[in-house]
Amino acid sequence: MINDILYKIKKLIPEKVFTSLQPIYHYLLSLLGALIYFFPSRKIFIVGITGTKGKTSTAELVNAMLEEAGFKTALLGTLRFKIGETSEMNKQKMTMPGRFFVQQFLRKAVKEKCDYAIVEMTSQGVLQYRHKFIQLNALIFTNLSPEHIESHGSYENYIEAKLKIAKALKKSLKKKKFLIVNVDDKEAPRFLNNNIEEQYKYSIADAEPYELKKDGLIMNFMGAKINAHLSGKFNIYNILAAATFAQTQNIGRETIKNAIEKFRGIRGRVEKIEEGQDFSIIVDYAHTADSLEKLYETFSHSKKICVLGNTGGGRDKWKRPVMAGVADKHCDYIILTDEDPYDEDPREIVREMEEGIQNKEYEVIMDRRKAIHKALSVAKTGDTVLITGKGTDPYIMKANNVKLDWDDAEVAREEFHKIKESVY
Repeated sequence: MINDILYKIKKLIPEKVFTSLQPIYHYLLSLLGALIYFFPSRKIFIVGITGTKGKTSTAELVNAMLEEAGFKTALLGTLRFKIGETSEMNKQKMTMPGRFFVQQFLRKAVKEKCDYAIVEMTSQGVLQYRHKFIQLNALIFTNLSPEHIESHGSYENYIEAKLKIAKALKKSLKKKKFLIVNVDDKEAPRFLNNNIEEQYKYSIADAEPYELKKDGLIMNFMGAKINAHLSGKFNIYNILAAATFAQTQNIGRETIKNAIEKFRGIRGRVEKIEEGQDFSIIVDYAHTADSLEKLYETFSHSKKICVLGNTGGGRDKWKRPVMAGVADKHCDYIILTDEDPYDEDPREIVREMEEGIQNKEYEVIMDRRKAIHKALSVAKTGDTVLITGKGTDPYIMKANNVKLDWDDAEVAREEFHKIKESVY
């Protein structure tokens, strides 16, 4: 109701005037949200997680380790909203929802006597001051690569937005604060330069020796051999981020190991679709060129049939041919398709992607369901079908804010069974 009233007021203000007043507008909304819900972040341990990639996986791993240690948790992120035993899917198409939502969520977490609240924090959220009045106890930095360049104006502005979250940790009213940083990332020094007293670093070297397998990985952590059900080198980083934080909370090595080995993965993040087929079907969110490349490299052992639609309308047009170029480098057969065109011409988006394909055979199938069907129908024994771009995203966004209910994993299952039934 409050948001509806504010939206109506916003519409009455001339656009130029509103643009100039935006920082004040967003700041006051954040303050109002905190006031209405009595500054809940002051009464609970807040773990912020930021970075271009790995936020959701790291958040879920942190949650698993805290729960294994016996703590009651709340989690707010791309995948879901969870308080204690209650969990619901995030259908807002925003990792970090509006200020009133976030503050209300934290108030509920306090009311339910949660020990920790794990919050994914984004650069887009920073632009609208959604990170304000969240008193952080800890911040985990995963990595940075070019993303949301058009909304921020430049990559440097994007980095600065992320660094504001680290500065929020520094300014937090909490007495003891923890900063956990991936020192293998080139931007790590800029985060460590915030002079947080308790700084903890992690690196891929901390997991050596490690082994990447088709259906998981083996790694070392503090002398313990860990068998994880997660795939890819990028997931070693996510595990290390969560485990390093867990150590700051005096969670022991065996508890960390048990949590990792029990962890079965995350929907929409290298999600394996098992329907009795003799080839692999993988659904993944992969929304940057770097994450897409790392995903494809994880399945370098097999022929890859790639359904690619990772470039939605109205943002980051520069990366359309770049993403397609990654597919051109790694995939054996490419199907370009629709993702979230919003108010752009979906065929024009795909045309821009086509510029990045120079060497590999590809086809364009704009209907995403038909594209997935085609990929599954041509797959042979031992192949890998990779469906990327949406993960657990619950809608395909069309023009005029029209939402088409969607689930890549469910569509893949449905289309596989159609093919199977037609064969028999």
